[in-house]
Amino acid sequence: MTDDMAISIAFHTLDQMMPMHLLINDAARITHAGPTIVKVLGGELVGRSAFSLFELRRPRVVRSMEHVRELGGAKVHLRLKDGSGTNMVGAFAVMPGTNLVLLNLSFGYSMVDAVARYQLAGSDFAPTDLTVEMLYLMEAKTAAMTATTKLAHRLHGEKAEAQVEAMTDGLTGLRNRRAFDATLKRYIGTRSQFSLMHIDLDFFKTVNDTLGHAAGDAVLREVAQVLSNMTRDGDMVARVGGDEFIILLNRLTDENRLESLARRIILRLEHPVDFAGKACQISASIGIVRSSDYAAPDAAQMIADADLALYMSKGKGRACMTIFRPEVCPPAQIT
Repeated sequence: MTDDMAISIAFHTLDQMMPMHLLINDAARITHAGPTIVKVLGGELVGRSAFSLFELRRPRVVRSMEHVRELGGAKVHLRLKDGSGTNMVGAFAVMPGTNLVLLNLSFGYSMVDAVARYQLAGSDFAPTDLTVEMLYLMEAKTAAMTATTKLAHRLHGEKAEAQVEAMTDGLTGLRNRRAFDATLKRYIGTRSQFSLMHIDLDFFKTVNDTLGHAAGDAVLREVAQVLSNMTRDGDMVARVGGDEFIILLNRLTDENRLESLARRIILRLEHPVDFAGKACQISASIGIVRSSDYAAPDAAQMIADADLALYMSKGKGRACMTIFRPEVCPPAQIT
């Protein structure tokens, strides 16, 4: 084996086992560089001064190759002068019978950032380098975190959908009795001013009996649309029974405005609803209560009084509205 062949084999072995090594001569010039450190530093390294590429941080006494030789196998801390500020760890070894010093490098605690910054892969490190294991662990951790995040988002979305579904009337898309009760409780707890408008559909049973439940469902959906269109964004429209609806009117207790809204709703609901070419005719009776009429509003009492006012409207001949007045109407008895 010739000397050239021996040197070539030695370099090949160093490149495989120490892909981040440098061979440095007495003039501090690089005579050979491993493939990974070439990739990190970029360009041709042979002939360049090692001191131009690195800032030696510890020990600071190193100023020449003579100092380097005195270090032997000591650990050194360096920083790349490529503008990245990447910290590295290295160890020098004097090559016997030559004027060369071997500097083997690693990224140490900077490994994670350096792998991303220089776009390194497992093949850029020695097979026994713990960096490879760390890369696999990072990939596994990232994959696990991604999967966990996706699962958490999906479960959160499903939970949110389930909560919305639990608070929504399946036929009309309005809020249901559960949602209404929770909102009413919150309003009373915050002492907000509001009114309740309890609406019952007149002649709805006739539609169901003569035209069928599909017609009745069409009427309920149309009523839901009408009530949603005639109320404000801050109000709540809920279907609380078969043909019963309650509107919670936020910050509205003015008698004239309440009467005006109720009469407009009654007039609008008297418009026939077309179903399969047949006219479904209904009307509405309405009972209204206002939080301002109670010294200490109570949910059950207000609902009972709204129901009482509703049936007072039906007693007037239906398609009527009644505002409950405690000074005129005795409060409903709650059983």
